[in-house]
Amino acid sequence: MSQAGPTQALAAIHQAAARRIEVQDYEGAEGLLREAVAGGAAPMSTWRLLAMALRAQGKAEAGRDVLAMLARQVPGDLSNRFDLAEALLLLGDFERGWQEYRYRYSLEHTQAIERKVQRPRWDGRPIPGQTLLIHDEQGYGDTFQFMRMARWARERSQARVIFEVNPETLSIARRMWGDEDIVARGTLPVSFDQHCELMSLPMAMGLKLADLPGDVSYLSADPARVAHWRARLADVPKPWVALVWAGRPEHVNDRNRSMTLDQLAPLGASGATFLSIQKGPAASQANTPPKGMTMVSLSDEIRDFEDTAAILHLADLLVSVDSSPVHLAGALGRPVWVLLPFVPDWRWLLDRDDSPWYPGMRLFRQPARSQWATVVERVADELTTFVARGAPHAR
Repeated sequence: MSQAGPTQALAAIHQAAARRIEVQDYEGAEGLLREAVAGGAAPMSTWRLLAMALRAQGKAEAGRDVLAMLARQVPGDLSNRFDLAEALLLLGDFERGWQEYRYRYSLEHTQAIERKVQRPRWDGRPIPGQTLLIHDEQGYGDTFQFMRMARWARERSQARVIFEVNPETLSIARRMWGDEDIVARGTLPVSFDQHCELMSLPMAMGLKLADLPGDVSYLSADPARVAHWRARLADVPKPWVALVWAGRPEHVNDRNRSMTLDQLAPLGASGATFLSIQKGPAASQANTPPKGMTMVSLSDEIRDFEDTAAILHLADLLVSVDSSPVHLAGALGRPVWVLLPFVPDWRWLLDRDDSPWYPGMRLFRQPARSQWATVVERVADELTTFVARGAPHAR
């Protein structure tokens, strides 16, 4: 058989497997791809597709092993190294995971947010007498989650640390950090000796699972905003359960992590009053809540994260899909129940109903792909008990 024969056969299998992945037939795709790689001569793209099919089925270790093999064979494929990082972090292997995570800036979708810095990256050692710039880089949830580490770095580095944060979270960060040495991203550059991205701090400081959670309730709400929302909600029956059912539509995994409000209809039987803090296109669903669900839509009144923080400060509980308010509530030390897809983002790890990042947070995971009904049923039962016992405290 000519070389073109096997090559064409592999290409056909690859295309067929890709089509199956597109329609979420991951088991079928794996079967095809296992056949393709059995001879050991399959191209890297076929192995990458196999790793994708394995991860989507929750076969995290097997997917990691494929990606690790590829990293050994083709160390210069930085996109693969980033996928390996997320697989390692999902499995709780922080030591290797953070090292691989540094390759994120070699990817097309992250190059736009990379800060071009002509200074060395801080490696975690003390640098007394120097100035260290820590700059945030990714989504709002990442900023809320990793903001605690900026304070740890200030202590570890023994340097003057300037914290550069996105304007949308600046005022919240300032209450944690202080008024000095904090600037909004996009302002005039400051002078510094070394720098570190907020999400490179785990690598620099050798973050381990055992180091978490560290600081708890490290963020706080603005008292003036709290007073405003307390007055706004004075006539709303308690308990108050803040609700978010959809994340940012542009997110790469949004179709798996987001829901519709109608899917949460069973929660209405609990007797709670739901406060919609949903933003984006899905917010309008709160105008026609499911029958039996008492809901007050606050979405249009929320101007910024300060309003969200104040509402979370007052609410008895946040029930949410994976989204930035989850991290804000966790950083505020507020009770949070998170509804997670079968294969979650790496930060939620696997096979646990709590989070090392946020004490008091509960995780409700899909038992199988796309099975939200089971999750909602569990949350509805737990919420009915939560309401019956009385809210833990009202603020």
